[in-house]
Amino acid sequence: MKFCHTRRIPVVAFSGGTSFEGNFANTRRGLCIDFGRMAQVLALHKEDLDVVVQPGVGYEELNERLKEERLLFPPDPGMFCCTERYWLKVEELMMFTHRSWSNDRWYGRNRLLRHKRLPLRHDEELGHLPHYRPHRSTIIKTRQRPSKSSAGYDLSRLFTGAEGTLGLVTEAVLKVTVLPQNERVAVAAFSSIREATQCVSRVVQSGIQVAAVELLDAVSVKCLNESGSTDREWEEAPTLFFRFSETENGVREEIAVVKGLAEGMGNKSFIFAEDEQESTDLWMARKTILWGTAAVEKNDDDKLWATDCALQVSRLSDMIEQTKADLESCGLVHCVIGHVGDGNFHSAIFYSDEEKPIAEAVVHRMVERAIEMEGTVTGEHGAGLVKRDYLPLELGQGTVDAMRRVKNALDPLCLLNCDKVVRMEADR
Repeated sequence: MKFCHTRRIPVVAFSGGTSFEGNFANTRRGLCIDFGRMAQVLALHKEDLDVVVQPGVGYEELNERLKEERLLFPPDPGMFCCTERYWLKVEELMMFTHRSWSNDRWYGRNRLLRHKRLPLRHDEELGHLPHYRPHRSTIIKTRQRPSKSSAGYDLSRLFTGAEGTLGLVTEAVLKVTVLPQNERVAVAAFSSIREATQCVSRVVQSGIQVAAVELLDAVSVKCLNESGSTDREWEEAPTLFFRFSETENGVREEIAVVKGLAEGMGNKSFIFAEDEQESTDLWMARKTILWGTAAVEKNDDDKLWATDCALQVSRLSDMIEQTKADLESCGLVHCVIGHVGDGNFHSAIFYSDEEKPIAEAVVHRMVERAIEMEGTVTGEHGAGLVKRDYLPLELGQGTVDAMRRVKNALDPLCLLNCDKVVRMEADR
């Protein structure tokens, strides 16, 4: 980092390569720092339910290690842990865009306790401050290990989700949980997206603590059938995948309640796993869906645009229905997938080079629609290059200016993943 600072070389951090919004695309000539070899589990504190890791640790690799101690790092990255090409790393899962995943409904979103950062800021500029040594890069600790702290500003949350624009993670402490003893999956098909999302609202309001609720639209289910990624023939209709994590009796009681709520919404079918293996098989349909979407692309050279928005659950059906109607009127092949338990949904849009302006316009309208409904332009993908110019619409120009001042304070030379999240010069 000292080398880059003295020579004014821009730096972009890279880990698993799973970000969608241009988050790690180079906009200036410089260096890419690959954290792939910083992949050690440094310490496991079983009694305290936390683990110290380097940023390049793979999600499944970490959970294989934790499984030996009957522990679990709960965020479920879905399709990204199903292929070596997109091996999700802790850096991108937690720290790059502050992502949320399937299990957040049960375990909560932020599993980060504290981390150390390496801001690209040389100590020569801080020589007037006590305890700083010149000619060295600055490593800071954002928190100690306790699960709660009110000591100073919450720098962990500041850096988490900053997309590598404020500093680079070198070490992190993650919260883990006890490995669930009994998990079951249930699947319900509906006649419409609205029925499915209204069922989710009723389940949430019932007080049942479902571990995860995932939505596949009818096109997504068609992709499952045509890709042959599972052994089951699925009914091609909007479908909810529920995951329960309770005692055996508790799971059966919760499934019975959810089944009743689904029937009250006029569901077309309801199936649930009788054992752990069947649960794994059912949930694998959700995990493999992204790769299955290729089965419906019109041409082999079509490109995929994957983007997301998030809203309150009560507006989700309006948002998805209007977005799908817009996509269908434009003739774009697409599917919708969602972590609907917390209001987050993803659109996967296929387009040719000639259709790119059409796809851009549809995404623009989708984002504006989310803001009009008091939602957010991105629930987990981050702003990157694609969504950064929507932040003033969502948050206001004053908020974006405040973000820019934070960036300038921590990275005055603008060397860390510059041009992402906010433009460093306000639009004139």
